[in-house]
Amino acid sequence: MKKILVTGGCGYIGSHTIVDLVENGFEAISVDNNSKSSPRILEGIEKITGKKIKNYKVDLCNFDDTFAIFQENTDIVGIIHFAAFKSVSESVEQPLMYFENNLVSLINLLKCVQEFNIPYFVFSSSCTVYGNPDVIPVTEQTPPKPAESPYGYTKQMGEQIINEFSKANPSQSVLLRYFNPVGAHPSTLIGELPIGKPANLVPVITQTAIGRLPQVTVYGDDYPTRDGSCIRDYIHVCDIAHAHTLAVQFLINGRSSKRCEVFNLGSGNGVTVLEAIKAFEEVSGVALNYTIGDRRPGDVVAIYANNEYARKMLSWATKYTLADMMATAWKWEQRLKVDEKFFQSKSYDLN
Repeated sequence: MKKILVTGGCGYIGSHTIVDLVENGFEAISVDNNSKSSPRILEGIEKITGKKIKNYKVDLCNFDDTFAIFQENTDIVGIIHFAAFKSVSESVEQPLMYFENNLVSLINLLKCVQEFNIPYFVFSSSCTVYGNPDVIPVTEQTPPKPAESPYGYTKQMGEQIINEFSKANPSQSVLLRYFNPVGAHPSTLIGELPIGKPANLVPVITQTAIGRLPQVTVYGDDYPTRDGSCIRDYIHVCDIAHAHTLAVQFLINGRSSKRCEVFNLGSGNGVTVLEAIKAFEEVSGVALNYTIGDRRPGDVVAIYANNEYARKMLSWATKYTLADMMATAWKWEQRLKVDEKFFQSKSYDLN
């Protein structure tokens, strides 16, 4: 089995991707310092796959510790790099923390790619690289505009770093620009575990519905959209995870003619915040307490994907509907309520 290193393997998308990799015949190892994740998620992965996943509790900003992982695993053929801080609002408040963490960790990994001749690298990018686009849906050729947040800038810079690195090194890379991952594994054994108060919409919705948060705040209802709220492209986390496995296979099977490829990963459908709330209410039968607030700094008005290139080149197709996304997210939240003590740890606070 070919060994893939997944950075941020205890995180939301990383954990689901490890499951998908294992189910498709890969060996996966993880590196995650659990600063934004819970190590308990590894137990859920093991229950789903029947495989115990090794995790290195290492801060990728520490080069020596990162280097040691590759010294111990000389048979790594590919890296899927998720490990990064990802809150738009937090990045606005603490920009230097985001630039340092997200960029230094990437550079350290690429140094190891160069030193150990790792042939394949997949980068977790984001639709934030497009900024506020003039035309939607966006394609891979849509010109990036200034990012709306330091987080978005770290993704733009990360892509540029990898592009320049690819010109000077024999490794091949794939940049996956995904939109708004939501939902949980259908088994409800793994899902999203936000640290403290969640910043993303769906965990806010489910935590409000379960009674953990008092209300959902819709940040602005005066945008130039069909109901005044922001438009996003929500996509199930398992669909996102499978695309990473397909990207690795795409590289290993020699189907890439470029040193660095780019793919959009979105459903192709734009959904407003208010429509997402309604979709959850229909699936769960719970009437959400929500209020309209002021616009939030860093928010893009509207964006959704043209995903035709990923469908064509990766043979990727979305499996889950918006209703599925909300249903699995709700089932996961309900499980967290039942198993609250299990998921509590020093690095994860449910309250």
